[in-house]
Amino acid sequence: MLVLSGLLAGCISLPSEPTSGKRAQTVSIQTDPHPAEPAGPDERAGLTDPRPSSTSEGELPNQDLWARLRAGFGLQHIDHPRIDREIERLRRHPKSVHSLLKRSTWFLHHIVEAVEQQGAPMELALLPAVESGFRPFAHSSNGAAGLWQFMPATGRMLGLKQTRGYDGRRDVPASTRAALDYLSQLRGRLDDDWLQALAAYNCGIGTVKRAIRKAERRKQSTSYWKLDLPGETDAYVPRLLAMARVVSDPERYGIELPAIDNTPLFEVTTVDGALDLEVAAKLAGVPLSQFLALNPAYRQGTTLAEGPSRILLPREHLPVFQQALARLPRKEWLRSTSHQVRRGETLITIARRYEVGVAAIREANNIRGHHIRSGQSLNIPLGGRASDLALRSETARSKVRYKVRKGDSLYTIARRFSVSINELKRWNQVGRYIQPGQRLTVYLRSAG
Repeated sequence: MLVLSGLLAGCISLPSEPTSGKRAQTVSIQTDPHPAEPAGPDERAGLTDPRPSSTSEGELPNQDLWARLRAGFGLQHIDHPRIDREIERLRRHPKSVHSLLKRSTWFLHHIVEAVEQQGAPMELALLPAVESGFRPFAHSSNGAAGLWQFMPATGRMLGLKQTRGYDGRRDVPASTRAALDYLSQLRGRLDDDWLQALAAYNCGIGTVKRAIRKAERRKQSTSYWKLDLPGETDAYVPRLLAMARVVSDPERYGIELPAIDNTPLFEVTTVDGALDLEVAAKLAGVPLSQFLALNPAYRQGTTLAEGPSRILLPREHLPVFQQALARLPRKEWLRSTSHQVRRGETLITIARRYEVGVAAIREANNIRGHHIRSGQSLNIPLGGRASDLALRSETARSKVRYKVRKGDSLYTIARRFSVSINELKRWNQVGRYIQPGQRLTVYLRSAG
């Protein structure tokens, strides 16, 4: 899960955790009315709201995606004081909840349809609110990534490919399918108990099963509410159910839901070969930041050379993109630079230097194997600005100022804020030593 330090004032911490069973971490909803950075969270995510801010008068219920969610809720009969406490936390910050749910606009219809196909309770469609704050580039300090916050090993176990150029954990359709399949598997291994399955998604099925065995030995209830689970997992399920309760009756809790029509907002197409993402965005007539937010899985600024690669586009832009791509000569799919091979260089070292894939270099130069020779001139495709923007989106941060205290070191401050020592040095132009009273700039990964 994403981590936003509790040192920031005015945050609601929503728990979220990698599926590997490691210690749960937290996602926080930023409630500071004066953010430290000029850009708000929606702008940093790159996705603008395609719908009006309020529902038009006389709109039919079947035009509202929230009504479709409510119709599919299956866990609303559950009551518990822990749910009530989480609801109160949400009620205290209605604007933050609205902003969080607004970020779901582009993805929620797709997730709702996937949950319906799975035959699962519709509360699961809101799990990314708890896991990632509906941020497509969400990346935790311990390696979890994407809307559903999969750890690398869990993602690979579920068939989500991860390479230098592509991360299936951030592929919205692929990761959504994997998450729902995984939750269904967990439920099947836990006597069809959805609450235990959700707990296992947070802290790992081994932890949940050990808690169940412990309760059985003591002849105690094995209800989720009675199990001896990690503190974050104790809060994880209630927070999801609280969010669903708010969606079920927003007026009661004083929270305005963003208007989301019950229609898909993106279409999926494929391209065969490496296409520069900046070129693709221009062909589609879509702002680059928005294009990247819809296609966060590509890590090096291009689709995959080995293709076919899936691309998500706003529905109305799909025909424009397909027509423009058909007219574009293949040699113009990639922006490039020239590189003269030096003695001792390999395709791997050259690819790392330019932050591109080996396969993309091979395709651009019609190289069948891996052999290159000194003095050879290579055409290097560039991910360029698209790769840079994707990286900045992945590590989108909020800026805070920290006053160094007696006994502090770069090591202790880095651990405190879940950043690296090298990052602290780079942000502040400091060496090994710092002094009490000195003020440091720290950029925190923001999930909310």
